Amino acid sequence: MITRNTELDPLAEDLTAVIDGVAGIFGSAAERTVEGELDCDPTQPGRLLCWQYGLRVDDATDAIRKLVDVVLPLLESQGWRTRDRSNPRELIAQFSRDGADFNVHVSRAGDGVAIVGSTACVPVVP
Repeated sequence: MITRNTELDPLAEDLTAVIDGVAGIFGSAAERTVEGELDCDPTQPGRLLCWQYGLRVDDATDAIRKLVDVVLPLLESQGWRTRDRSNPRELIAQFSRDGADFNVHVSRAGDGVAIVGSTACVPVVP
């Protein structure tokens, strides 16, 4: 499986599937940018972990329209809360559900899309 933490495994599987699905809306060739466990509390290392996962889609045609017309309504219907984090360089939608968060970054200057997120933090299983 993805992790060594049985509590984290189902969260990682769910987030990975959601991000893979969103990436598939933008294009057929997604490149993994990050995948693995992350320590959630640097003040007490090794006690809480989350799963981080990210993809980049360079061939995302019509990405802004797909984000607004397809991705936003789809994820909102699945219970994801949306927050607009956009800036002049990119359109950014932040999605949150059950302690998991991920962002979809769409370049305003091209067709590039980056998606990165993390699960809720869970205690480390000895």
